[in-house]
Order: sequence, then C-alpha cells, then structure tokens
Amino acid sequence: MTESRRPPENVPDAPGAYLFKDRRGKILYVGKARSLKKRVASYFTKGPEATKTEALLGAWQDLETIVTNTELEALLLENALIKKHRPRYNVCLRDDKTYPYIKITTGEEWPRALVTRRVVEDGHSYFGPFWGGLARRIMRMITRHFQIRTCTIEIDGTLPRPCLYYDLHACLGPCVAGLTTKQAYDEAVGDVVLFLQGRNRELSASLEKKMRQASAEENFEMAAAYRDALRTVEDVSEHQVVHTLKGDNVDVFGFFESGGDVAVCVLVVRGGVIQDRREFFFEKSEEVDPAAFLDAFLPQFYDANPFLPSEVHLPVEISDPALLESFLASRRNAKVSVRVPRRGPARERVELAADNACQRHKVRFRRMGGEGALGVERLARVLDLAIAPRRIEAFDISHLQGTDSIASLVVFEDGRPKKSDYRLFGIASQQLLAPDDFRSMAEAVERRFRKLRDQGSQMPDLVLVDGGRGQLQAALTALDRLGVEVPVVGLAKREEEIWVPARPDPIRLSRKDPALQLIQRVRDEAHRFAITRHRGRRSKRMRETSLRDIPGIGPTRARLLLTRFGSLAGVASADPREVEDAVGPATARAVREYLEAGRAPREPAPASTDPDEGGRARSA
Repeated sequence: MTESRRPPENVPDAPGAYLFKDRRGKILYVGKARSLKKRVASYFTKGPEATKTEALLGAWQDLETIVTNTELEALLLENALIKKHRPRYNVCLRDDKTYPYIKITTGEEWPRALVTRRVVEDGHSYFGPFWGGLARRIMRMITRHFQIRTCTIEIDGTLPRPCLYYDLHACLGPCVAGLTTKQAYDEAVGDVVLFLQGRNRELSASLEKKMRQASAEENFEMAAAYRDALRTVEDVSEHQVVHTLKGDNVDVFGFFESGGDVAVCVLVVRGGVIQDRREFFFEKSEEVDPAAFLDAFLPQFYDANPFLPSEVHLPVEISDPALLESFLASRRNAKVSVRVPRRGPARERVELAADNACQRHKVRFRRMGGEGALGVERLARVLDLAIAPRRIEAFDISHLQGTDSIASLVVFEDGRPKKSDYRLFGIASQQLLAPDDFRSMAEAVERRFRKLRDQGSQMPDLVLVDGGRGQLQAALTALDRLGVEVPVVGLAKREEEIWVPARPDPIRLSRKDPALQLIQRVRDEAHRFAITRHRGRRSKRMRETSLRDIPGIGPTRARLLLTRFGSLAGVASADPREVEDAVGPATARAVREYLEAGRAPREPAPASTDPDEGGRARSA
C-alpha cells in the first residue's frame, strides 16, 4: 500500500460505479458497490494487499464515481463501462468461440432472415445462440414454411420476374409487384418472430386461421403450405416439452489457474444433456482468486449471451449471488438460481467442468509440450471438423521430369511425427518427360486407402495433400472411387493457402496461426521425406545404370566395381588387369568391349513397388 495516498474525500454513501484513472485520464479499473464510500475506503485500509490492488494503488491518480438508484443498476453500468473501455486491471471477457444467431432485419421495410455470429445494436432482432447446426436447420424451416426473403437486393417491386427461390416456394417474392402484399409479408415476418421466440401456441393459432382462410378462398396450394408449417410448429413444441420434462437447463462453470493464466470452461446443459462446451482464456490475469474472478466474469458473460438457463452452477461461492440472480432474472424474465452444488450429479458436473478447464489450460498455455495439441484444436475450428484431427496423414510427390517418381506418406499424431508409420510409394503412372502430379497424387492416395479399407484399419482424422485445388481434387476423386469418406485439405506452397472441398476460395490464415504452423510442419516433413528418397533413387540409378547394361554385370558386380573404382569413368581409366582381378577375365573382357564400343547408357523406366502399399520407411 502507498503510504502517501489517502482515500478521496466526498465519496457518496450510495450505490454506483467507481473508476480509477491514471495521470493521463486513462481508466485503469471499473468497479461497482452497494456503498461507494465504504468500498473505495476499503482500498486504502492498512494491511496486506493483493498484487492487483497494490499495482492499482501505485498507478492511480484520480477517482470518478457515478451514482445509481440500485445495486443492480450499478452492475449494469459496470458491465457497460468495462465493455467500452476494457480497463487494464479488470477481467475483460474475450470469447474464443462465437455462436450463430438468427437475425431478422425488422428495421427494414421488407425484413429478411440470415445467420450471423455478431450481435450488434442496429435496430434489428436477434435470436439464439444455436448449437450443433441448429441455426442452419432453422433457416431452412423459415424459408420452407414462412417464405421470407434471405437475399440482399433492394425491394422496389420493379423486377420483371422473381428468382428461383420463389419457384421453390422458399420466398413470397416481394421483389416483383403483385406476387405478395405488404400485409401478407409482414404477417409472415411476425410468424417467424413468434416461432423464434418460442411462442408456439400463438403461432399455431395464427397458422390455423390462415390455413382455413386460404382453404375457404380455394387457394389450396397456400393452405397446404400453412398446414405443413402448422405441423412443423406442433412437432417442435412437442420436442420442447419432452426436453423440459427430461432434465434441467443449466450452465456449469469450471475454473483453473496456473502461473497467472486462467481458463474458464462452461458446460451448456439443455434438457439434462451436455449440448456444448465454451472456453475462455485469460493470459497473465491481474485477478486469479476464483471467487473474485467469477464475480467479475459472470455478469459480462451473461450480458453477451441472451440465451439464459434456469440454473447456474459454480465451483466456489461468489460474494453476492443474490445480486447476480437479480441481474439474470431481469434479463430472462424468470427466476434464475445461482448455487454451488455440494453432492450428487450436479457436483459431478462441476468437477467435470473443472477438469475440462484444467485440460484446456494445458493445451492453450502449452503446458506439458502442448504446442502441437494447440495447433490440432485450432485446426479443428478453422476447418469446422466434427472432431479434432489427432491423426493427420500427408502426401507429397517428388520426381525429376517424370523419372524416379516417389510419393511420400507421413503421419502426425497429436501434432507430432510418428515415423514408424511413414510410407513410400513408387509411382507407376509417370512417363518420361510427361510428368502428371495429379495422377501421381491420385495413385498414391488410392493405394494407401484401398489397403486401409480392405484391412479394416482405422482411418486418419484428416488427409493433407501438398498442392492446391488440382491435387485436392485428385485425392478426392481417388477416395470417391474407393467409397471412403475422410476430411481432405490441400496446402498450396506459394501463398500458403488452405484449399477445402466445397469452398470456392481458399482459407488464408496469419503466418503466426497455430493451425497454419501445424500443417506447414506436416507438409514440410512430407516434402523432406519424399525428396530425400527421390534423390537416393536417382543417385543410385545414375551410378548403376550404365554398368548394369553390360552383359554379365548384375547388381553385385556393379557394386563391386563402383566400390573399387568409384565410377564408370574410374573403371574406364583403370588398368585392365585390376578390372580382371576384380570380376574375372570373362567379365573384364565384356567391360572392355562395352567401353571400346562407346555405347550410351540406356535409362530404364522407373520401377514400381507393391501395387497396394509403399515400402515401410526406415529411420528418416
């Protein structure tokens, strides 16, 4: 504590927020209090200081207070100020994972529906977040049953004809005059909002009324559309009731801290089932006490997430759970319980969340050599894979104008090379002076996965090919012939772009991104392995080919001559008696006749290996 500093005077004895500032007026810390006077004074009482408080008191120069009517208002104000200024000594929420929302542009004259991952205050309506592909399924239901638009064109009714979505009954066609009316379109938008708000009873009544009205007007096609929409809403309502009866809606929090680095894990439990996991990381946090950290973290977390549970389970008691309950209840319009489970399944879930936080902390902050694992986790998010690619198999092709063509296969597990599983393939599809990398890649991939399929072996989590769209398509074609489904991506060398199937443009990542660094290591290892073996094969051929063209010279005698004389030129310049001593008079005579004839060496076509599998790699 700084002895020369005294608590500011005339601090009001009322609820509100307080702001510590430095000499330049920059906000260092934002806090809330039931009594500003007592809370501010507590910073200046004598006694042992926490590291964060000691650093704060050494840097502050000015204090500003903002009075509110209630402590809940103070909490809301604190959240807003932290979000706006992101002070150094506050716990500032940074979400590592964003979730999709359904956005209805109700601020426009002709609203449209879209999926977004950003929620902003723009006058439109947002619903969510949604997990596990649910957002896309809901969008299909919106276009199929409610037929509001998803396009971005300007609606003025002057287009001569509607787009294909109108013919597919996925849009009411407001872009063409006469296809629908403003009233009918607004009613459809209203039905979508009721559906997304879960007000299915009101929506069912509205749809049934419209169905009967359309039927009475003999508009049977529209009546059928309303009937299908009504059935969908009833099915969704029944599904929601089943889940409500089946289990609780709970958010379970886990906390782990080591070395000043903090990991928070949130298990999202809906209907008694863990639906998702959310992770948050704070590097060199100024606040590491679990209770104080969660005190600051939870209001920010729920301020950014409108989908609230009925219960919140914590690993430790926070200072004022009743205040947090009031805050959550004001946002949910229903009671929310905040508690620390002591026993039973609820306690087991909290322990599971804590274990997840610990494991993710090790990966994120690279404990226990977790750099490769960090890249694996990041790659799964970048490529939107269902599971993390723990086992990656990579292919590369190496040749010189089509000769001595080699395909390499390298294997990485948990971000590390597994050299015992490396393989080589001699490529038979190459022809001299007519190299075809695409055919070579297809041949190597097909041979590898035919053997895995026939033997019932476990498939890799991800296949990486060295190259862009062409090599990727070749690998996909080979897998399609075999009926094998496995994620495949290509990494192009020049711009380090990641090519993914079904995407017209490549993925471009920062050079410092752990996902890119991981696949670069895998690709470079495949290239090193391929080119090393290619050079060895080419060198061997260049050494042995001419000698083995001589009648009577096989592999053993060719090696004997090369060992003794070094090269074909060395054999030609050697004393004939030395050659005769090495291989015998008959073979020496054949060598002499061959050299005197001056025949050019003949280059054989590259040999192929076993048709189903490459040779097993020795230590690389």
